Amino acid sequence: MILVVLSVVGVSYYAVVFANYVPQVWKGASATATALLVLILFHFLLAMLLWSYFAVVFTDPGGVPQGWKPSSCEDDLEDQSVPLDPTPTTTVPVSLSTMAQSANVRYCRKCCQFKPPRCHHCSVCGRCILKMDHHCIWVVTCVGARNYKFFLLFLLYTFLETTLVTVALLPQFVAIFSNIEEDSSFPSVLATTILAFVLNLAFALSVLGFLIMHMSLVAGNTTTIEAYEKKASTRWRFDLGRKRNFEQVFGMRRIYWFLPLYTEDDLRRMTVLQGLDYPLRSDNDSQEL
Repeated sequence: MILVVLSVVGVSYYAVVFANYVPQVWKGASATATALLVLILFHFLLAMLLWSYFAVVFTDPGGVPQGWKPSSCEDDLEDQSVPLDPTPTTTVPVSLSTMAQSANVRYCRKCCQFKPPRCHHCSVCGRCILKMDHHCIWVVTCVGARNYKFFLLFLLYTFLETTLVTVALLPQFVAIFSNIEEDSSFPSVLATTILAFVLNLAFALSVLGFLIMHMSLVAGNTTTIEAYEKKASTRWRFDLGRKRNFEQVFGMRRIYWFLPLYTEDDLRRMTVLQGLDYPLRSDNDSQEL
């Protein structure tokens, strides 16, 4: 799928840069200014798109640390454990499923370990993912606590880039089928232009709907999986208001909101980025508009 994404980028790059707008740079007057503007915007958005994309691909969404257990049941685990050997440090929990139910603790039978809040098991990755949203075939990994922001930025820059390419190639696309221009272009140029226009139009429309859906989830501090689990009649316990919900995904520093990275201060202070601990709303919290 990574090769598919790079192939679409390659087709779009050839159609916009080499086939259509670099030749217009030498025409002079308004054509030159328009061509330069399109080329600058195209390369900027492409750089941000690829940066965000590979940030998602190469960033671990977050797995449960070895031996992790909820702090609320540490005493219960010690009381309900029996030694395997004379060594006092080696213990095995008794009746984990019963304990999990009584203490409201989540336990993964496939990974044989406790699950932190908002954690789910991914059958494709074969492990539990922290704050799992979904497994994305386009990035060949799960989208979770530590790469969700990068995934959203990838959607944003993909929509902006594909929209720009669609608008930039629209005059050429119309001209080809209107016979406004004579057959002076090479067949490969015409075919690439048509292919790039259709692909980018399709991606722009599909990504727009996906982006709107995910931004609505961010506003409510909900993942795709949680959206199907929570009850509509009750206020979501992780919903802290739109502003704080947004900051829990994109960080506290506004200058970094549109960059696929976090500040060291955010990584140190925001426990939600580690995927193990999440602040809860209180009954006195008011919904921010």
